Amino acid sequence: MSINTNYSSIYILLPIIISISPLLYAQDAKSIVKKADEQMRGKTSHVLITIQTIRTGWKRSMEIEAWMKGTNLSLIRITAPAKDKGIIFLKKKKEVWSWYPTLERSIKLPPSMMSQSWMGTDFTNDDLVKESSVLNDYRHSIIGDTIISGRDCYIIEMTPLPESAVVWGKVIVCIDKKDFIELHSRFYDEEGTL
Repeated sequence: MSINTNYSSIYILLPIIISISPLLYAQDAKSIVKKADEQMRGKTSHVLITIQTIRTGWKRSMEIEAWMKGTNLSLIRITAPAKDKGIIFLKKKKEVWSWYPTLERSIKLPPSMMSQSWMGTDFTNDDLVKESSVLNDYRHSIIGDTIISGRDCYIIEMTPLPESAVVWGKVIVCIDKKDFIELHSRFYDEEGTL
């Protein structure tokens, strides 16, 4: 029995495979981000977070407690410092409200406020309630690999699509290759400043 290998067909297919491989790789990046987003959110979640804001000449620490159900419902309550304790943010689908105990009233946040700073941090109101979608508002590409705390990770760059209403110029995330947990994030403004 003889095997006849047609080398001309290999030479014809090779450029096609090379030309579409970046497209396949980009799709992989989006599916990795999707798995990480699903892993982080789950069906429901409850988290305790400490946020430290450090500026030249001053520091601020804030503690929050948050509950989330899917992508449409979230409640965030500030538990410290004392002057902000009890402030609550509620998101239901595309609507966001805030409750200020000192005013004893709730305020609906207009869409124009979503890009503004949240409580003096580098986060925006949009970051906090995740109104924008890491899947639908960004283009995803794998730009490398790294190791964080002994875990092999993908380094994925997310750049906003032209029609997306997001405030970041780009976001770089490191996602664990085994469990798809986002271990590190870097947010850059439109000028490329971290």
